[in-house]
Amino acid sequence: MIGDRWGVSDSEIMRRYPCDDFLASPALEAWRGVSVQAPSEAVWPWVTQVRLAPYSYDWIDNLGRRSPRELVDLPEPHVGERFTTACGRRLGRIVSVDPGKELTGTIRGAVMSYVLVAEGHDTTRLLFKLVMQTSRGVALGLSIGDLIMARRQLLNLKLLAERHHTHL
Repeated sequence: MIGDRWGVSDSEIMRRYPCDDFLASPALEAWRGVSVQAPSEAVWPWVTQVRLAPYSYDWIDNLGRRSPRELVDLPEPHVGERFTTACGRRLGRIVSVDPGKELTGTIRGAVMSYVLVAEGHDTTRLLFKLVMQTSRGVALGLSIGDLIMARRQLLNLKLLAERHHTHL
């Protein structure tokens, strides 16, 4: 499908993601990935901050309010907690979490997982997978829209984690 992959290898597409456990035979599967020049323990706090803001195009999905550029002292996420905030609204629920490794949430029938994979001492692959049951035509539009928004989100999280890590 157009827009279903960005920044991921074939082996990263073939791996199992936590979101796969929540939706059998999804009509939409989309994978995103980015390498972060920081250890996973420096990346994880930024991933957990998606509970506060979307970190993509704030002018579109955060009513123009800038997603936090500093870490907020948040407790570890837990199942049942709200997943994210966008346009001033709390959205979704966390359905799976393995602190430091993965965060999975659901919003309006879509299930998405953020997975951190350490590569050496100071590099982390930040992987994202979205699954959803929908019609094929809607899936194509969602895949392209998600590509734009998720790509920006991952690049922002990468930048913030790298910047924060170099200042430690």
